[in-house]
Amino acid sequence: MKAQAIVYTSNTGFTKEYARILAEKTTLPLYNLESALKSLPYGSEVIYLGWLRASFVNGYVKAAKKFRINAVCGVCMGECGSQLDSVRKNNKIPDGIKVFTLQGGFDMKKLRGMNKFMMKIMVKHLTKDIMAKETRTEEDEKLLLMMSKGASFVSEKNLEPVIEFAKNS
Repeated sequence: MKAQAIVYTSNTGFTKEYARILAEKTTLPLYNLESALKSLPYGSEVIYLGWLRASFVNGYVKAAKKFRINAVCGVCMGECGSQLDSVRKNNKIPDGIKVFTLQGGFDMKKLRGMNKFMMKIMVKHLTKDIMAKETRTEEDEKLLLMMSKGASFVSEKNLEPVIEFAKNS
């Protein structure tokens, strides 16, 4: 069945930006999760976007209890298409639901509370690991940029497979 809406949960704005672009390109209505839970009827077909933390899609479980999810998009610091198996497994996403991962961005200044505390520790360790490598990949360089200065890799190009899925499902 074709999705009736796009529903998202965003922490620092990168997932929200992807959701906005997807809604614009598909002409589907856009809801943050809290609004969707109040506005959309039980069983509505949706595409769900949420930010990743340790391969868990924030808000997915809550959304899956009320909606029929056609696709899940996890927005992360890593490359598009990374972590697909772990995202599916950790979130117990059924095989019939399409899973995408999208590279978003990182901005320490936008984090709060426990998320900020945890990310400070992760950034310290990850930076140390990357700097210790003899040769760094393009992915390593992107991560260093995000962690040191903050950066966004949100783009319509990254969303093309999701847009195609939404239009053809």
